[in-house]
Amino acid sequence: MKSKIQFLLSMVIFGTIGVFVRYIDLSSSEIALLRGLISSLFLMAVMFMMKKKFPWALVIVNALVLLLSSIALAGNWIFLFQAYKHTTISNAALSYYFAPVFVLILSPLILKEKLSAKKIICIGIAMLGMLLIVGNSGVSTSGVDNLLGIGYGLMAAGFYASLMLLNKFIKNLDGLEMTLIQLGTATLLLMPYVFFTEGFGILEVSSSSIPFILILGIVHTGIGFLLFFSGMQKLKGQSIAALSYADPITSLVISAVILQEQMTFIQMFGGALLLGSTFVSENKSMKFSILMKKPAK
Repeated sequence: MKSKIQFLLSMVIFGTIGVFVRYIDLSSSEIALLRGLISSLFLMAVMFMMKKKFPWALVIVNALVLLLSSIALAGNWIFLFQAYKHTTISNAALSYYFAPVFVLILSPLILKEKLSAKKIICIGIAMLGMLLIVGNSGVSTSGVDNLLGIGYGLMAAGFYASLMLLNKFIKNLDGLEMTLIQLGTATLLLMPYVFFTEGFGILEVSSSSIPFILILGIVHTGIGFLLFFSGMQKLKGQSIAALSYADPITSLVISAVILQEQMTFIQMFGGALLLGSTFVSENKSMKFSILMKKPAK
């Protein structure tokens, strides 16, 4: 029961990211940089308190995959935060949750896994659901902005899928070690990118944004990942798959109840098709469930 509570809490924490990003007056890349920096320092402190030695030899062995996965992590964050800024929390969460479909499509090519008839049907249903969400965003100015946000969400999903597939090739690193290395590397990669594209505006962040940045780095990343990996260790694959739906459901509840953002009936139906199809595709495949549930949020 303790493991389930830990994992469920991590999913709820991840599901609340969008509302905090809304209150940070920085660009998406600047938010990603600060999140990576704060969470890296937090997890380094955790490793120090746990008296864990840094696995330099394993880092060298996995260097190329770790670099590519860190690039995917940085891209994932930037486009996800862009999605939150351009569309509703619900649209961003649902488009982002298209990532399992990308993994299903790419796994036969990259992981040499067989694509069963059930999974092909699930891909088709998920695509239909996504089309219903996109097709009912309207053609007004706000509708165009929603489409842009959904597009950013799908790009974030693409980077997330890449991260999950790349993580499959990382050998002998545990979850905490791998997460810390990827966060630290992504932070180092983001530094020159942010300073060349945004300048030094990050140093002029408003005082009202600072609490939200700290919560995003410490709670949503550091504590969220610790709860995730602690809970996941003793859970079965199907339990992980089922409990993971607390993430998008939390986002949908926040969008509707707290922010009072509206979805049309057709969009809600599309979201149900998307989430339902990914649930069915994962339910009887423990291997796929475990692969998909390493967090990128």
